[in-house]
Amino acid sequence: MRNKRSTEDIAMGIRRRVFEHSMRNNGGYLSQACSAAEQLAFLYNEALNLGEPVLPAVPRPFAGVPSADNPDYVTGAGYNGPFEPQYDRLFIAPAHYALVAYATLIETGRMDAEGLEMFNKDGSSVEMIGAEHSPGMEVHNGTLGIGLSTGAGLAFGRKRRGESGGVCVFMSDGEVQEGQTWEAVQAAAHHGIDNLWALMDVNDQQCDGAMDSVMEVRDIAAKFRAFGAVCVEIDAHDLDAMRQARNEPHEGQPLIILARSSPTQGMSFLQKRFPRLHYVRFKSEEERAEMNASIAAELGIDPIELETH
Repeated sequence: MRNKRSTEDIAMGIRRRVFEHSMRNNGGYLSQACSAAEQLAFLYNEALNLGEPVLPAVPRPFAGVPSADNPDYVTGAGYNGPFEPQYDRLFIAPAHYALVAYATLIETGRMDAEGLEMFNKDGSSVEMIGAEHSPGMEVHNGTLGIGLSTGAGLAFGRKRRGESGGVCVFMSDGEVQEGQTWEAVQAAAHHGIDNLWALMDVNDQQCDGAMDSVMEVRDIAAKFRAFGAVCVEIDAHDLDAMRQARNEPHEGQPLIILARSSPTQGMSFLQKRFPRLHYVRFKSEEERAEMNASIAAELGIDPIELETH
């Protein structure tokens, strides 16, 4: 299902779709679409070997948690294709990027646009904070920092079984404030888990504002290398750099790509909100209208027709 459209076009489609949804729903995770659109477009359209989706294009309602009484339970990872040994597996560690992930699934033909109408509705699997049953999600990563460990465990098992498919973890830089991230890298290096790689959105932002105002992390590239990973730093909005980084040799070691991004890329109006960008909710109808006109022009589309809230 790759390369029916260019990755650049898909990235633009992701931003436009997240923007439209946020305008219509009185707010949303706009900055995550700004920083990560190229990264998720690259993963789904080029970098990963994913099979055809095995779940319906319109997501089913939430069907309950795993249990002995719920034998038909499935995770949302079926939108990434079947769990067969030749295919790659993707973990989306920052669950609050769910809206951007759903937009990516739509733009790459893995989910119907109708699915986004179920976003954050009662009884829906299309949750605001992605859970393991949400489209594209393999496990629940609501606790930031566990994604890389989970991916490393699966990659280790796949390596021991001789499976050809790799494991990718999409991460956010706030996760380096969690000790479990470093334990995962150290363990992956120790066990030679080189079928594991991670693409990290380094936008220097987190829920409470700029990362440095919460906890400085300093030179994370040097830290990753010291813990045993091969680490490459790139401009997150430069797809050629991303392609080159993915091909970096890392035999016997995990690969970590630090994609340094702008949380206002393609939506420069958001700079007025800096550094409070984690979730953008409109302060007034006037601001909503101004944001609508300004960002739509930057994205090359007409302003979104809005109902008054």
